[in-house]
Amino acid sequence: MGEVVNLNRMRKARAKAEAATQAAANRVRHGRTAVEKENDRRAEARRQALLEGARRTSPEEEGPA
Repeated sequence: MGEVVNLNRMRKARAKAEAATQAAANRVRHGRTAVEKENDRRAEARRQALLEGARRTSPEEEGPA
């Protein structure tokens, strides 16, 4: 005869293992330090400043010629 298994415990254990796997994947995907986030913000600000500095004025801004 086989071992007696509590199906409810097995179901919960499987769900817990799947949740742990998903949590590990989320940590890898979203886990960034504050320094990394700040570096990304600075790089984006530099990029926006460069784009804004190279922007031409539109004809609407110049007014009638």
